[in-house]
Amino acid sequence: MRKKVTVIIPVFCVLIMTVSFAATATYPTIMSNLSTALTKIQAWLVAIATPAAAIGVITGVLIKKFSFGDTERMITGRRLIRSCFVSYGMVVGIDLILKAITTFVAKK
Repeated sequence: MRKKVTVIIPVFCVLIMTVSFAATATYPTIMSNLSTALTKIQAWLVAIATPAAAIGVITGVLIKKFSFGDTERMITGRRLIRSCFVSYGMVVGIDLILKAITTFVAKK
């Protein structure tokens, strides 16, 4: 499985770069619209993910605090906090990937 992913991701990136360079030369207005759309998507992702992660972390802390010694609830609170941080990290990573794609697609 890991070998497939290491092969698929570089091939996909090269394909995107090839298509974006060819499309930029052919259809500049479509690429500028695509660049604008990606910028809006980035803004919405971060704007939605930040409060959602904060609420998740606060909920996890409250579950942990009010578990009253119940180990299962403490584990649940820890898992919630950890999953919120991982999810927010993935959103920030997707934001960086979209910014990189936008720079490739952007009109020069």
